[in-house]
Amino acid sequence: MPSRAILLIPAVGLGGGLIGAGYMKLLALMQRGLWPDQWGQAAHLGVFIAVGLAVALMMRVLGDPGDVELLVDNIHVLGGAADVRALRSLIPISLLCIASGGAAGPEAPLVQTTGSLGTWLAGRGQLGRDQTRVLTITGMAAGFTVLFGTPMGAAIFTLEILHRRGLEYYEALMPAVIGSLCGYAVYVVSTGMGLEPVWRFPHAGPLHVVDIGWSLVGGLAGAIVAMTFIALTQGLRRAFLRLPQWVRPILGGLALGGLAFASPYALTFGEVQVNGLLASRAAAAMLVVAVLAKLAGTSITISSGWRGGFIIPLFFIGVALGRLGHLCLPHTNEVVLMAALMAAINVGVTKTPLGSTIVVSEMAGMQLLPTTLIAAVLSLMLTRKVGLIASQRQRLSGGSVNPGVALEDRTVD
Repeated sequence: MPSRAILLIPAVGLGGGLIGAGYMKLLALMQRGLWPDQWGQAAHLGVFIAVGLAVALMMRVLGDPGDVELLVDNIHVLGGAADVRALRSLIPISLLCIASGGAAGPEAPLVQTTGSLGTWLAGRGQLGRDQTRVLTITGMAAGFTVLFGTPMGAAIFTLEILHRRGLEYYEALMPAVIGSLCGYAVYVVSTGMGLEPVWRFPHAGPLHVVDIGWSLVGGLAGAIVAMTFIALTQGLRRAFLRLPQWVRPILGGLALGGLAFASPYALTFGEVQVNGLLASRAAAAMLVVAVLAKLAGTSITISSGWRGGFIIPLFFIGVALGRLGHLCLPHTNEVVLMAALMAAINVGVTKTPLGSTIVVSEMAGMQLLPTTLIAAVLSLMLTRKVGLIASQRQRLSGGSVNPGVALEDRTVD
């Protein structure tokens, strides 16, 4: 790798951390006026419709903001983002959708933004496609670590999300780790956040052989939930695609506002709600409603043109199902169940077994890494023929993309 590319790696990480801090501060500021708890349910329905209209207008005026699926495709083909000008619409649209309570999180738009920073700096440095790909991945890793506070897991997660069958751009591993650490340091210093992950789980206590069996159950259940989420989202996408583009976000806002009357868990991306679940004594019926509401709300959000990511909502569903499983079977280890389900559901959708396992284990306790990994690998095996990110694909030796494999992988069985 050229020396100028090596020098740009920490610059991308530091820039990603600053962008992450700025994005999250602006999001928090907008939430003060738009967040669901600032309004009554009927009034917030009007807010959702207004946001949907604003999203439609901004797409018309500023252009298509793209999504992570497009970025993954461009990383394989071009090495990085095709046009960083898409950020002109992505940033304001995503902030508006997330701040108003859409059931998708900041991970996707933030990772798109920090990845595009890597692409832009590579262009300024006149780097080739392979070096551009490394810097883009480095920027994405910095974005992920800002959200989860887990640098190692974020770096591996970024590399895995590009493929269906595991990490393949191995040359980007250390740059991704460096970028992740730089981004994490800048974010912590600039925001005053402590050196802690985004969620704190109860101590799991001593583990036993039977917990291996429960991790297998978690992997199976997580795979089923992941396949349900994929099928629901793909079905809703097909339905929304039959409508004019400007109608989709408005109808999506109307549907989200309507779901809020059934359950508040249909709204927001779940970060604060996870902490509430971990700290409260929830009833089984409430947990069932929370899972169904979050599944429906997140699927509607990402299918209707609203911008945001589904990783944090999937983690929320895993926590809720883990608590539900423990309520039904009190002799189980609740934290083992939660960690297994969080990783398994996310792996079933994103195909990131190592990254998801490390991210969850860094938050729930590294002693859970073996049981969580068992659940993640089982989910990957059970969901190998389905996927939501159609642009995930295999590489050839030397870094080229195999068009035949790409075409095959874009078809979901």
